[in-house]
Amino acid sequence: MRGANAALGAAGLAAFLALGEAVPRLGLVKEAYFPPTSRIVDALGQEVTDHAFWTALGDTLTGWALGLAIAIGAGVVVGLLVSVVPYLREATASTIEFLRPIPSVALIPLAVLLYGTELRSVLLLVVYASFWQVLVQVLHGVQDVDPVAEETARSYGLGPWARVRHVLWPTALPYVMTGVRLAAAVALILAVTAELVIGAPGLGARIAVAETSQAVPDMYALVVVTGLLGLLINVGARTVERRALAWHQSVRGEVMV
Repeated sequence: MRGANAALGAAGLAAFLALGEAVPRLGLVKEAYFPPTSRIVDALGQEVTDHAFWTALGDTLTGWALGLAIAIGAGVVVGLLVSVVPYLREATASTIEFLRPIPSVALIPLAVLLYGTELRSVLLLVVYASFWQVLVQVLHGVQDVDPVAEETARSYGLGPWARVRHVLWPTALPYVMTGVRLAAAVALILAVTAELVIGAPGLGARIAVAETSQAVPDMYALVVVTGLLGLLINVGARTVERRALAWHQSVRGEVMV
């Protein structure tokens, strides 16, 4: 089954690349706006031989990794505290629902005013966007705890932190891993967006430079790099999720299938 899916995926990718080569060659779109696949591949080959490209890639990954780590840590800690401390969930519900829908890109002017084009501007946007992905999943995970298991733990004399470790955390972990996977993708999107708009060092800033200098094949090549980076991050997040939840019935069922 997995082999067939991989073959279908490869066939679909090959068809997409062939379409990208044929459309500009046939004159359906201007090559100046959408170059053929072969030119994009050539530009990508030139990019990977440029030291500045790898520096930009490192800057993007640094902002992504640091922002994601901060968001995961803060989301898990805040989510557990809000869920465990009596009445804190009700006291913070309206504040969370007010702040969560605010688009991170709306904070770009604030980030520029505070930190200019430094890494901290990227981190501000990445952390704000990713934090909610983790926090909301933690809150839902805690709500899914079996009341019978909770009361059983209390009857056996388990303290608050013991109940968190042995009852709450195993139930919430699948939700947490889902939040981490979503946050990883969101963090990359915001990192590249911040670099593109603010001009912070990274792939986004390099894309902006290529666009303004009319280096269209290089621009598309860099866009392809960000897409490949997102694919690798998603595959990596799913791999970590499967390993962390190897004991969970959903993963065991997936492996059996």
